[in-house]
Amino acid sequence: MEIKMQTKSHNTADQFNFDQFQFGVKATDHILVARYSEGKWQSAAIQPFEHLSVSPLAMCLHYGQTVFEGLKAYRQVNGELSIFRLDRHYERMNQSLQRMAMPNVPEELFKDGIMKLVDLEQEWISDREGYSLYIRPFMIATEERLGVSISKEYLFMVVCTPMAAYYAKPLKVKIERQYTRAAKGGVGAAKNGGNYGAAYYPANLAQEQGFDQVIWTDAQTHNYVEESGTMNLMFIVDGKLLTPPTGETILAGVTRDSLLQIAQDLGWQMEVCPISLQDLKEAFEAGKKVEAFGVGTAAVVAPFELIQLDGVDYFPYTGEDAQMYQLKQKLTAHRSGAEDDVYNWNTLVGVNAIK
Repeated sequence: MEIKMQTKSHNTADQFNFDQFQFGVKATDHILVARYSEGKWQSAAIQPFEHLSVSPLAMCLHYGQTVFEGLKAYRQVNGELSIFRLDRHYERMNQSLQRMAMPNVPEELFKDGIMKLVDLEQEWISDREGYSLYIRPFMIATEERLGVSISKEYLFMVVCTPMAAYYAKPLKVKIERQYTRAAKGGVGAAKNGGNYGAAYYPANLAQEQGFDQVIWTDAQTHNYVEESGTMNLMFIVDGKLLTPPTGETILAGVTRDSLLQIAQDLGWQMEVCPISLQDLKEAFEAGKKVEAFGVGTAAVVAPFELIQLDGVDYFPYTGEDAQMYQLKQKLTAHRSGAEDDVYNWNTLVGVNAIK
């Protein structure tokens, strides 16, 4: 579909302080906007960033029909721009939309729109190590009506914001055995706003106790780990990589999938399997070398330096030679173009995007 272009006369990236900023506070100069009504997508445009105007009756404000994605653009070592795993994020966006009874975003709108937006905002993509442009596609229900039913009107948008390291240091986490992030049959596998809103209260309680995040456990028994905060979970126990399987209650993370592929090609021992709290406790108490970390688009690899389980503190290994850092370095090399893109994960942007 046609995407109209309305651009600002001057990009303000030169006024942005890349040395000191808070993630997610400052948007770039433009936004992609598309509207859905009468059973089809009616219009799409890239335009200067501006505030939204929605009716107090907009259904997104009342009934939770909101879905989002998160992906990144990078400046590669040769100066080209690339978007990491654009195809997979497009697939996951529509999987979430389907679960929330919302219309799919057309492939051309999602992919071409994001590529054009990133190309337009390329001055916001720093070539400094660890920096990227975070891209947030999202959709909200906008029909003006109170009534518990599926909306007939939607707004799809994409905003961008500069990003450096999400976590500055290893995390202290608490295993949560009372509150639940998601249950089977629910929407835990979809990136919808309700999942994150419901997590605030227990996460805030943990932060008041001195923790950075929680590790969620299964809703049925609270005996198996699932996710940590907004990240997938991984462990390396005596050199073997372990991670819970995705499914109804665990989001199919793109970073998780990428790291598993890299670990497999490195020849690591690895297993995707349920991980019980008892298994973790026994590994720590037996003196095994345990690395524990969250993985996600924003955090990439976030090491845990402390895990509290039932009031007992355990201390995963976070030394400089930890294997998790090898995974992060390898992933960074693939995204930056320092290594050949053997997985076809990078979508090149702009005039140099020939292939």
